[in-house]
Amino acid sequence: MRLPELFLEQMKGLLADTYDSWLETCGQAAVQGIRVNPAKLMPGQWERISPWEISPVLWNENGYYCQEGSRPARDVYYYAGLYYIQEPSAMAPGAVLGVEPGQKVLDLCAAPGGKSTQLGAELQGEGLLVANDISASRAKALLKNLEMAGIKNICVTAEEPKRLAQVFEGFFDKILVDAPCSGEGMFRKEPELIKSWQERGPKYYVPVQREILKQAVRMLKPGGELVYSTCTFSVEEDEEAVDWILAEEPRMELVALKPWEGACTGVAQKPVIRLFPHRIRGEGHFVAKLRKRRQTEEEPGQEKACWIREKDKRKESLKLLENSGYLEWEGLLAQPFDRDHLMVQDEQVYLLPEGFDKSWRLRYLRTGLLVGSVNRGRFEPSQASAMALRQGDFARSFSMSREDERVIRYLKGETISLKEGESFSKGWVLVCVDGFPLGWAKAAGSGLKNKYYPGWRWM
Repeated sequence: MRLPELFLEQMKGLLADTYDSWLETCGQAAVQGIRVNPAKLMPGQWERISPWEISPVLWNENGYYCQEGSRPARDVYYYAGLYYIQEPSAMAPGAVLGVEPGQKVLDLCAAPGGKSTQLGAELQGEGLLVANDISASRAKALLKNLEMAGIKNICVTAEEPKRLAQVFEGFFDKILVDAPCSGEGMFRKEPELIKSWQERGPKYYVPVQREILKQAVRMLKPGGELVYSTCTFSVEEDEEAVDWILAEEPRMELVALKPWEGACTGVAQKPVIRLFPHRIRGEGHFVAKLRKRRQTEEEPGQEKACWIREKDKRKESLKLLENSGYLEWEGLLAQPFDRDHLMVQDEQVYLLPEGFDKSWRLRYLRTGLLVGSVNRGRFEPSQASAMALRQGDFARSFSMSREDERVIRYLKGETISLKEGESFSKGWVLVCVDGFPLGWAKAAGSGLKNKYYPGWRWM
């Protein structure tokens, strides 16, 4: 890997006597990590069932390093949403943000979804996660990863930050800005970024980052917290961005972060976090945390959103569902969905999250959980609804072991043959691996007709 001379000179100035140690890591292989999904299982449970040797990531209780040669993207547990494949240093911003159940959270630059899935799981189904990416095509990957993780209380949008700020001014308890950057910390993992750095460099990203930060602050509640992170070493994109927003927005204050083992403070001992590959097992990353001060102790955060119930339209929607077989399917749920939060639009059935307001005019890819659709008058549950359940949440489930060859066949879209002692009456069946849902099937005689979503199939 050939690194630009200008970049190397900058790193010499930044690292001083540890420069040679850092340079040595540039020729080493990047490490591989996964982050366990606590919406599906807890870390201790994963440690018992993991197919490969793992070791913990210090800065995220759900993070693990994978042994060399493991293939987490080619395992059925990945398709069950049990973990997200994530570079270990990238697990730091979400952990530092400290999301709690019931909060309103924004991931402003969210694709492909690694940090959003982490924030959504920490909400534990309570509150609201708005996951946004300005690119609609990238936001599609974001949506898939959130649905695979079983996160229900989401809004996935593809908007410019300024447009979001017009709708959500003073709204969020927590905001993550994992800003687009020059990517210096990822050069050994993604060498193609070197060419981009030579063509653009940090100066291209500085105005972009500052505009995003400015709009993010507008959307933060008084008393709310914001994490700003990048995967670059550039002081101009890191510490100077923090200094700029503190000067631009007098109500913002820096929350001091205490470095963990191997982590560094920032330039001039600023209480931010810097991660370098010669000091930790991971790539380069920068993390800073800020808070918006209240003007008075009693000042509340701005509350704008409440779901406006449209009674007549809701009655029409429920009537459509009653005639579609939805109620029969709903009757198999251990806890039926709250009908006051169901919305039917263009024959799609959604479970809207608490705090969602229909008056928001945004470019959505998803509002809440896509429960299913009504096709030719018949209700069909969605792939997302299967991933949002646990095996015990649906009365008719069929679980195979990870070693059962039929699991891969199911993920490829094939009909599942039932063995002796395995039988179901006609109707919907939740298909699982080792008790973790994968998708839907329909019982038909001696087999299960495959209803796994074609866009997610094992290739």
